[in-house]
Amino acid sequence: MINPKYISIQKIKQQLQVKKPWDDVIIFALNFLIAVPVFIIIHQNTINPNWYFNLDRIFLFLLILVIIQLVLRVLRTVIIVCIALYLIALLFGSFSGRYGFSSVFEDYRYMIYSMSDSPNPQDIIISKLLPFPNKSKIINAIEFENKRIRDFSLWATTKNFREIKGYSKYRTIIQCFAVFKEINSRWNYVNDPKGKEYIADATESLTYLSGDCDDHSVLMAACIKSIGGTPRLIHTGGHIYPEIAIGDAADMETINYLIKKVLFVKESEGKKLHYHIDERGMIWLNLDYTATYPGGPFMSEEILGALTLD
Repeated sequence: MINPKYISIQKIKQQLQVKKPWDDVIIFALNFLIAVPVFIIIHQNTINPNWYFNLDRIFLFLLILVIIQLVLRVLRTVIIVCIALYLIALLFGSFSGRYGFSSVFEDYRYMIYSMSDSPNPQDIIISKLLPFPNKSKIINAIEFENKRIRDFSLWATTKNFREIKGYSKYRTIIQCFAVFKEINSRWNYVNDPKGKEYIADATESLTYLSGDCDDHSVLMAACIKSIGGTPRLIHTGGHIYPEIAIGDAADMETINYLIKKVLFVKESEGKKLHYHIDERGMIWLNLDYTATYPGGPFMSEEILGALTLD
């Protein structure tokens, strides 16, 4: 005698099944939707061996696709339930401000762009450095709590990139890039008095947006710090320039996309981003006065000292 429970289970399975060929189409689409965030998580938490043409990342993504495809085929009788649960999870993430539909789309764009455009032409580890020259004078000159510095920085963020929506995690960095754009687009290089190392206060340089490399670095560091960014100054012997902390390698992928495709499209077209990596793995992006976009070419490769303002 056939068990009635068995008959009811069979009916439920039949109702949940999708007719061919739509079951294969749905499985492939669901596979791709699941594979993208899974790949992003694994990609960001594994060591990148930097194979040519990012072949290691391509093989990893294909392996994830194959595994998920096999799992979904085994579960094809409950494919509708799988889709519903996945969409509910993304819907909940979208409304709660966590990982949702827009996050999947953005991660996919970052992944594709970072695989086609490497943002790391120069990985220079900075660990053992010499004492920073004129350290106390420079620290005192970085008047990040001064009202004029704060007001200028706020004005720069309302003038530049205010219309950019999303990217909440990188809001502060985008605002620091707005300050960079305002200062570097108007900076007028003027030498110190002959035979004298003159270090101007940030408010002094702000009046005319003029001075030499250390004046520019002091002003840039003060403005960035006044709105929550983390700057540092690099000493190269005959030159000083500012950098900004942007995070780890995963953050670098997003910043690379933002600079190249959203914020500084014309200025960075066909160019690389230049940065340093410290002993903690923190990435510091070049903000020199000679650069027209964050991460522009270094004026000098020599590094003698670093002064971090955290």
